[in-house]
Amino acid sequence: MPSRDIVEAFAKRLEDGDFVGAIEHFYTPDAATYENNAAPTVGRENLVAKERGVLAATKEVKAVRVGPSLIEGDHVATRWTFSFTNAEGVTRTLDEIAWQTWRGDKLIEERFYYDPKQLGR
Repeated sequence: MPSRDIVEAFAKRLEDGDFVGAIEHFYTPDAATYENNAAPTVGRENLVAKERGVLAATKEVKAVRVGPSLIEGDHVATRWTFSFTNAEGVTRTLDEIAWQTWRGDKLIEERFYYDPKQLGR
């Protein structure tokens, strides 16, 4: 079960824009993430590579937590707003719920739930 301090430290990394650092520091080597119902991305190295790809394709990414993270045992739920600005200066905003499963102070699984139509606006 993660402590409140660990969950807050993870959220701060994202809010500070250190997305790759958050993965490297908080995810287990065998962690998996799921985008809605898509097949998972498995393994911390693959997660880092995927995140670097997203960051390379954008000019800026901002993360804002909406309300507190909810912790119940090994599960954490957080509502996020992510803003992605492309090279042309167009910003798209994604409202998302992250559902996490932790093993102690490390993330083992994360599922992202959002309406993909948000990115097309």
